[in-house]
Amino acid sequence: MKKSSLWGLLRKVHRSQDGAVSLETILIIGAIAIPILIFLIKVGWPVIKNYFTQGLTDLQEGADEAQL
Repeated sequence: MKKSSLWGLLRKVHRSQDGAVSLETILIIGAIAIPILIFLIKVGWPVIKNYFTQGLTDLQEGADEAQL
């Protein structure tokens, strides 16, 4: 039985086309998802942050009124 050399293994992996479709699909999904995520972080996060900040403020005011 002949041992495979490291170079032979690397050549075999380099020539293989088995994962090409999966890799291309992942790259396409990433190319679509990254701009959407950037938009949500730049535009959506301030809106969400303000919503929760206002909610916490209202909750604190309600707690202060309940103590009186």
